[in-house]
Amino acid sequence: MNRMELDDDRPDPEALLEVARAEEARASRGELKIFFGAAPGVGKTYAMLEAARRARAEGIDIVVGVVETHGRSETAALLEGLERLPLRTIEYRGKALQEFDLEAALARRPELLLVDELAHTNVPGAQHRKRWQDVDLLLASGVDVYTTLNVQHLESLNDVVAQITWIRVRETIPDAVFDRADDVELCDLPADELLERLREGKVYLPEQARHATEAFFRKGNLLALRELALRRMAQRVDSDVQAYRRAHGISSTWAMSERILVCIGPSPNGPRLVRAAARMAAGLRAEWIALHVETPRLALVRATGRGTLVETIRLAESLGAEVVNISGEPIGDRILEYARARNVTRLVVGKPSQPRWRELIGGSVLDTLVRGSGAIDVHVISGDEGPLARGPMLRPMAPSRARPIPYAWAVGSVAGVTGLGTVLYSYIDLSDVIMLYLLVIMMMAARFGRGPSMLAAVLSVASFDFCFVPPFYTFAVADARYMLTFGVMLLVGIVISGLTERVRMQAEAARGREQRTAILYSLSRELAQLRHKNSIGTSAARHVAELAGGRVVVLVAGPDDSLTPLQGTDVELVADPLEQAAARQALTRGPAGAGTDTLSAAKALYVPLQAVGRTIGVLGVTTGDPVRLRHLAEQELLAAMSGQVALALHRVLLAQEAQQAELRARTEELRGALLSSVSHDLRTPLTAISTAASVLGQAGPMADEKRREFANSIYEEALGLGRLVTNLLHMTRLETQGVALRREWTPLEDPIGAALTRLERVLAGHVVNVSLAPDLPPVLLDEVLFEHLMLNLLENAAKYTPPGSAIDVSARVEAASVVVEVADRGAGIPAGQEDRLFEKYFRVDGARQGGFGLGLAICRAIAVAHGGTVTAANRPQGGAIFRVTLPVGEETQTAIPSAQEAAA
Repeated sequence: MNRMELDDDRPDPEALLEVARAEEARASRGELKIFFGAAPGVGKTYAMLEAARRARAEGIDIVVGVVETHGRSETAALLEGLERLPLRTIEYRGKALQEFDLEAALARRPELLLVDELAHTNVPGAQHRKRWQDVDLLLASGVDVYTTLNVQHLESLNDVVAQITWIRVRETIPDAVFDRADDVELCDLPADELLERLREGKVYLPEQARHATEAFFRKGNLLALRELALRRMAQRVDSDVQAYRRAHGISSTWAMSERILVCIGPSPNGPRLVRAAARMAAGLRAEWIALHVETPRLALVRATGRGTLVETIRLAESLGAEVVNISGEPIGDRILEYARARNVTRLVVGKPSQPRWRELIGGSVLDTLVRGSGAIDVHVISGDEGPLARGPMLRPMAPSRARPIPYAWAVGSVAGVTGLGTVLYSYIDLSDVIMLYLLVIMMMAARFGRGPSMLAAVLSVASFDFCFVPPFYTFAVADARYMLTFGVMLLVGIVISGLTERVRMQAEAARGREQRTAILYSLSRELAQLRHKNSIGTSAARHVAELAGGRVVVLVAGPDDSLTPLQGTDVELVADPLEQAAARQALTRGPAGAGTDTLSAAKALYVPLQAVGRTIGVLGVTTGDPVRLRHLAEQELLAAMSGQVALALHRVLLAQEAQQAELRARTEELRGALLSSVSHDLRTPLTAISTAASVLGQAGPMADEKRREFANSIYEEALGLGRLVTNLLHMTRLETQGVALRREWTPLEDPIGAALTRLERVLAGHVVNVSLAPDLPPVLLDEVLFEHLMLNLLENAAKYTPPGSAIDVSARVEAASVVVEVADRGAGIPAGQEDRLFEKYFRVDGARQGGFGLGLAICRAIAVAHGGTVTAANRPQGGAIFRVTLPVGEETQTAIPSAQEAAA
């Protein structure tokens, strides 16, 4: 017995392993100590410097990173003799500002560094935006840090502080930083004493102190902030105590503060217990927990019990309880186990409602709690009187067991065993007959449940007495010892039927859990592979309908809180204005619709889809059975499924937002490239035009040849400028709304000849060789756009071909395509840039020719719109060749798609 007690008191190996891992992770990390206070002036910096001086006296290497004295002479005196890092000067908006030098601190790497004001916001230009991020990097580098913090700088208390003081604190830190601190020392000061220090000028300068007293430093504010600081410290200490108890395997309750646990179930007395626990918690200012223990028997209770349990849970949640659902048996032991794990000091339970004889046979939960509670107080609350309270709420649902066929099987089986035993009576012992009867009882229990097995047990005893115990064929018993045999047979039959019934219920509950787990797993696996909102909605509707057996709709919230149903879900479900109102209520205020207290007349239950603190939309579901979703397990599964759907939709929205952000970034990049090109490629021709026009406008005689030269210069520069603007307008149009094609059967000689004619001046200094195959068929194309394509290719060739060199233009038929080639004698295309030539605003490295880099991009868009391609390559004999391939006699597209259409 003593060894068993010692074994039970040993720490949990898993808890010890977790502690060992945490210690290993902290071994290479510096320690953080926070001097915590309710407001400025309570002595945090002073206490930090005193602790630093004591540490230095012990031989620890201490450096002051940054300390704000705020003009306090006592604080400044404590800095004397301590090594101080020079502050870093950062220029910001024309001013030189002093900031903590993180790089110098990392280079110095002292054992202990003092960094005042943890919530401080760094000057733009520093490595991190917040000082707590600097401290986190120092800790990761193995440097111990002392720092200071006020309670109003905790992020979780920001709204509370603003409500109390009417001042919104902008500098905050995540609560996780505070929780991860290795040590927190509270620096406390009564409100009156702090106000006295403020009046004496020990907190702020006199003028600042006067304004502070009228605003933040009012006595009521200081009292409330002091309470917040004390409560936050109490929470931290409680967390430390719980961690210590887990690490050392301590299961007994330590009553440092009150924590109340109320046990709830499908009993109608549940609301009364919850209200009693809420009153007790309010009177003791204690946290309280509503605990439901799910057992196989409770998992199969009647629908009335399900509804009562759900209503009790909702009541507990509305009164501020933490609702917890666990599973296992026996109920009393599970309750005590959880209560000790949560350090509960008071248990609230209801009076037993079942008959005394059932408690004697099956055991009493209340008796288990009272005897095993130890230091935990047990409060037994009386329930409501009335027929509802006395009803058998926990009777399992077993409609199949009320049918006569199982009972007929029981009668027939007992009769068969009796006949068999009569025939074999001379060859077997009575013990063998008894075993045959017990076998029948077990078979009836396993096949049909408790009722038929109990009937089989009674009939077995009666048949054994009537047929096999002297005097035969009467119920009289000559030997009284057989009475013990009859009793044992009946008791064994009852026990077997009870145990078998419990196994059946456990199996049914396990099947239910397995089915719910399979549904959730299947949904999660399917959603992980989907990338579109409608497909996610379709998958969610199918799986939720499998759970609820009804109609399902998934609605996604828009930017103005409008709700749009997804295709693939039951869109008609929200056609009713009442359903729409319930869905909007769910979006803004939580679950609404059927089964709730908000718009309960709606057909469907609507639950919000929430992910990462964001409401993505609403899930609406109806059931064929009105009470199907009143079971706690089904509600938890629905909540888990809605969470999975919300995460999947959130992932899609994030992907869309990332795509839009990338598009905006590329747009900014292209806009910068465009502006860079405009600054040169538009200014150069405009300068030439303005110069020539200025010369022509001067008074005085001028030779006709000179005048024609200036006029030709203006004309050529204007033409080039026009082509640049045309390309720019074409690309803008293509990116926005696209261009409709007007396709006709056209001989290629027409657009090629028209392009050569329009570029006669540009090509005047080159030799143009045109070679068109005689068997060229007409091609279905937009002649105007294809002419523009040829214009861009020919102008590009003229730019990069030296004067006097040849430009080759050819066209021929290859298979089912027509190939048009434009070849130049320029420097060729640098390796690896063949594909990039057709990107917008891209120009060949080292190119000195003007242009926006739009011409070839437009060529590709026009070729693709005609169902063709355009490629570029270097010629073996030097220069580049551009090849356009068009299908012959195929209608592939009717328009150049816009950028938005292409993205969709």
